[in-house]
Amino acid sequence: MRFRFHAFAFRPAFLLGLAALLTALVVQSGELGSSDTQHRLQATHSFWTAQPAVLPQEYPEFGLNGRRGRIYGWYGMGQSLLMLPSDIVGTYLERLPVFADYQGNDPSVREIVVSVTTNVLVCVLAILVCFRFLRLLNFSVAQTMAGALGLLFGTTFLHYTQNTMENNFIMLLTLTGFCFQYEWLRTGRRRALFYGSLALGASLLTRLTTALNLVAAGVFLLLVLLIEKAGWRNIQARLRAYLKIAAPCYVFFFAIDRVYQYYRFGSVFNTYLSIYGAQQKRLDPSLPANFPWSTPWHVGLLGPLITPEKSIFLFDPLVVLSLLLAALLWKRLRPEMRAWLVATALLVAGHVVFYARYVVWSGDEAWGDRYVSTAVELLAMMAIPLLLRHRRDLRPPWWRAGLLLIGVSIAFQLASLAFWFPLEIYQMKTLGHPTFVIGLRFENIAAVALGKVQAWGLRNSWTWDDPWQRLRSTTPYFLPYLLDKNPDVPRWLAHTLVVTWFGLVAGLLAVLTAIQRTCRANLPRRAT
Repeated sequence: MRFRFHAFAFRPAFLLGLAALLTALVVQSGELGSSDTQHRLQATHSFWTAQPAVLPQEYPEFGLNGRRGRIYGWYGMGQSLLMLPSDIVGTYLERLPVFADYQGNDPSVREIVVSVTTNVLVCVLAILVCFRFLRLLNFSVAQTMAGALGLLFGTTFLHYTQNTMENNFIMLLTLTGFCFQYEWLRTGRRRALFYGSLALGASLLTRLTTALNLVAAGVFLLLVLLIEKAGWRNIQARLRAYLKIAAPCYVFFFAIDRVYQYYRFGSVFNTYLSIYGAQQKRLDPSLPANFPWSTPWHVGLLGPLITPEKSIFLFDPLVVLSLLLAALLWKRLRPEMRAWLVATALLVAGHVVFYARYVVWSGDEAWGDRYVSTAVELLAMMAIPLLLRHRRDLRPPWWRAGLLLIGVSIAFQLASLAFWFPLEIYQMKTLGHPTFVIGLRFENIAAVALGKVQAWGLRNSWTWDDPWQRLRSTTPYFLPYLLDKNPDVPRWLAHTLVVTWFGLVAGLLAVLTAIQRTCRANLPRRAT
């Protein structure tokens, strides 16, 4: 057994995949995380059952009038398709006699199955793709493993591993697209370009604005060639080869999205936003003429950057480190790194500008600005690998500042898991604006730990009057702890789940220790 353990220690991908698996299992709440995902799951259910795409009582709060007098959700089908296999399995499991006494509980058995299986799968695949991509970028094994763990523990990717929104799925598809398209650029393998284009194209089915991600991937490849001075003829030849494979993939998935749009709303030349705006203005004539693009420019542009409630620099501090390293090391960076930093920075700016005038530019009830989180994670992902690669090129104060930013970012991401994510959003309705959300989260953690919630004025009527919402707001937001407070769950089962949870945490710590040893064993004698 000892020999096998040491053998595995030299398999970085295996260890990273195992770390991602254990992490995803540990952080699960068993809930879907938001009403958006609940609506998408309802659409999933409608694909294979007689259930409607939108429950009648949801309208007009949610849903749009569509063809044949039916109400449809306004989201794309991507995440709904992702959850389809788990929804089928969860539905049949829920009907088993053993769960008869649990019917009507929140979360349901079906939701637990869907959220856990979906989140775990996406998390593991994304971390493995991250590892593969960083190796393609010629980072060492140690730098690559640290970078993949940085994505997992140091960005909002961790939060969305717990909360089943579409963000991590988009991250997986986008990162896969970048990875395989870059492999094509370096090797000429057309199959790699095909796989990468399929992944990027598939993201259009989840959120149509991921078209910006497709553009960013092309810009990244083009910048690599330009910085390396590949020559205009070579660039033209590469462009023709790229479009010959990538363009049909993108058109294929865009056509599927348009067919889905026509099936629901009878048109292929608009998006749900124009329909949403028109129908909402009929329901409420007082809405501005340009609704839902009614947010002032300065609010939507500055909000994701400087507000204490949604700033990308607060929710993803590693992006600060990426920008800092870019400024300090620009002339020392390899061409592909310069291209990556420029392409992903432009991608962040593109998403910020696109959503700037949207009525809920902030992503509404979400931890940070979920509309720009994927782009921010892509930019932040390179911070730790670059810091390690160029350690000897940095003065000690900058090195220590980098380590401090890494520690702060990990602490912020871990804090985001502690309680139900909208807790501070509901508290702000009582406490007012602006509010430093992350600081309030640490205050909530301390208040619950010390029994000072009421004394510190953190109770709020928005959640406290509902027993289940109060439970979410004061109980560690992990499935075993939530079920332990549920009287319909047998005590022996609840206690077994709590013990199992601690076992998973112990296993995760052991794997992280093995990863640390592997990194040290693979550290180069010289900085590369």
